[in-house]
Amino acid sequence: VQLQASGGGLVQAGGSLRLSCAASGRAFGNYAMGWFRQAPGQERDFVAGISRIAGSTGYADSVKGRFTISRDNAKNTVYLQMDSLKPEDTAVYYCAAKDGGVGYYRSIGLYAYWGQGTLVTVSS
Repeated sequence: VQLQASGGGLVQAGGSLRLSCAASGRAFGNYAMGWFRQAPGQERDFVAGISRIAGSTGYADSVKGRFTISRDNAKNTVYLQMDSLKPEDTAVYYCAAKDGGVGYYRSIGLYAYWGQGTLVTVSS
């Protein structure tokens, strides 16, 4: 599966952005999806995950209540709605896919497929 992330940009603190990740290739519904982010000089960290048929979602504590992950299997797309953004949310955001499984997954090593990343910058 090939992944293309989009929707990043510059936003003021308190604002919102919606990231999209379009998938092509094998059946999108076969994949659990995740969003990760990497700030300069930092490791890539889990942000949110969603199961193959959107029955299960999970979030990093730092974004819980502010970010929402969703997917539209008919459109082969996963979304990350980001509200109440903070300067510490500034990072390159990556979408990722894991073949098979039942739930969502937090471990970066479980994801075999990655998009190219989209930069989110939150100004104070």
